[in-house]
Amino acid sequence: MSWDPVYKLVKQIPRGRVLTYGAVARALHLPGGARTAGRAMAGCPSGKGIPWHRVLGAGGKLLIREPYASLQRKLLESEGVQMTERRVNMKLHQWSAPRFKKSAKNRSGKTRKN
Repeated sequence: MSWDPVYKLVKQIPRGRVLTYGAVARALHLPGGARTAGRAMAGCPSGKGIPWHRVLGAGGKLLIREPYASLQRKLLESEGVQMTERRVNMKLHQWSAPRFKKSAKNRSGKTRKN
């Protein structure tokens, strides 16, 4: 599976806004939901301008472990994102992702016959 659609969507998240892994999965109709989006982001290539730090856990929770957790927090704060200890204020900062059409594949990955 190519993660390119995930990275393309994440590149669209504006500064000061965030999405959850679940919102990424829903927007792209990813089988496996938030976990699949999480796997994609775990393999995010560096140096490609993908704002990985803008993708969070459910409810705006920062899920990444150190040393990247501190970096994620620092990057979000530099964009004006308000947060408590490890949670972003989603009412203020959640971005409404565009919804994409479902592909011609069903959940098993097989192409549907019409």
